[in-house]
Amino acid sequence: MATDQDKTGAFDLRQLQQQRCPDCGGTGELRIDSENINEHFEVEKQTVITPCPRCQATGFVAAG
Repeated sequence: MATDQDKTGAFDLRQLQQQRCPDCGGTGELRIDSENINEHFEVEKQTVITPCPRCQATGFVAAG
């Protein structure tokens, strides 16, 4: 069941005051650039996107 906050779009102000995760910059995901050379000696570039393990993909860390 939805709460009144869900219906109105209201949010908890404390969420804006949390410290952003320094590892992912508050995005909740890590981007790792990778380069490989294939059998034709061509460079293949790719970006691997993974959830941030430090903040559990929330973008925020506990104040401490």
